[in-house]
Amino acid sequence: QVQLVESGGGSVQAGGSLRLSCVFSKYTTGYTYLGWFRQVGREGREGVAAIWIGGVDTSYADSVKGRFTISEDDNKNTVFLQMNSLKPEDTAMYFCATTSSPYRLSEAPLFENLYIDWGQGTQVTVSS
Repeated sequence: QVQLVESGGGSVQAGGSLRLSCVFSKYTTGYTYLGWFRQVGREGREGVAAIWIGGVDTSYADSVKGRFTISEDDNKNTVFLQMNSLKPEDTAMYFCATTSSPYRLSEAPLFENLYIDWGQGTQVTVSS
């Protein structure tokens, strides 16, 4: 069973930065993708950023483009989400998730329903 563990959440003032980490296990077959999602209360999860593990493809939601950067340390099976210029509307529980595809996708997916395994989440709170 694939396990994911997020860390790095916390409280920060608007304009500040945080870096989230997700330690994951690769799937043994296919292309592994990892996405960061966020959720406020009982609302649906919003895809924030995604990356093809071991590849170069990344995707970002329009709301975070230019502020958030997703990257990986392949040697440590860790993906990072660097969040700069944080805004109060970025406040949410952040989850990382992984999925596997038998072929390379046209882009790293940001759709919640495509992801199989999920971490427990880490809270990010941005105050104005």
